[in-house]
Amino acid sequence: MNIHEYQAKELFRLEGIPTPKGKVAFTVEEAVAAAKELNTPVTVVKAQIHAGGRGKGGGVKVCKTAEEVKANAEKILGMQLVTHQTGPEGKKVKKVLVEEGSAIDKELYLSMILDRDTSSVAFIASTEGGMDIEEVSASHPDKIHTIAVDPAIGFQPFHGRKLAEAFKLSDADLKKQIGAIGQKLYDFFFKYDCSMVEINPLIITKDKKLMALDGKLNFEDNALFRHPEIMAMRDLDEETTGEIEAGKYELAYISLDGDIGCMVNGAGLAMSTLDVIQMAGGSAANFLDVGGGANKEKVQA
Repeated sequence: MNIHEYQAKELFRLEGIPTPKGKVAFTVEEAVAAAKELNTPVTVVKAQIHAGGRGKGGGVKVCKTAEEVKANAEKILGMQLVTHQTGPEGKKVKKVLVEEGSAIDKELYLSMILDRDTSSVAFIASTEGGMDIEEVSASHPDKIHTIAVDPAIGFQPFHGRKLAEAFKLSDADLKKQIGAIGQKLYDFFFKYDCSMVEINPLIITKDKKLMALDGKLNFEDNALFRHPEIMAMRDLDEETTGEIEAGKYELAYISLDGDIGCMVNGAGLAMSTLDVIQMAGGSAANFLDVGGGANKEKVQA
């Protein structure tokens, strides 16, 4: 399950991870009111959809006056925002995050994932923040650093030092800050049963403060029964009709762009089926794993 950036930042703030001040707005009037409440020289209006690349698609605008906030909110709200992750049809923007501007000195990349090779949670760190990490991986693999944390010992001070080294931090206070943020993110990952945490970019401000300028969270669907507060953040507008219906029957379903429907028993076999279809020149319309414990009702659904 995914949530919006503004929701991710609300959770970050609850756990002491620094973010800019901001407020979600569903109308132009709410956006203007939020900007006036923030009362900062620079305000950023950010489209809220479940996709990256919003800035390149015209969904992020920097404003210096209330009039600019109003004009940009009018443009963004209701627009069909197309990014490299939405497909050509794009997604309709129904809400924006109005946020205080930040004096950026440096942009970094930081994420956490489950590393199945080492059976641990791993930090992915890079000095190349603000870019698609896939592009960095392809063009500058030497600038991506993986720091695995043994679950038997948890996050330790030396992991913080490794993060500081990966980010090439020389300032003593910044080293202390990244150690604290690393610990909080590690605790966050387990507290909320995340499958991924991504901050891109994690910025260093002009006054030498680390701050999460963006936030993307994925949660383990099988653990959501433990987190009603996360389930309450689910946005059905960001899901297809098929995904919503599949969720009612606890089916693993993801819509794709092709025209060949797939119903497979087992995630590994489902992935292999998608690969075979692609190799044969076709394109799958969906990923659907009915699961090893599928019964008659699930298959009929």
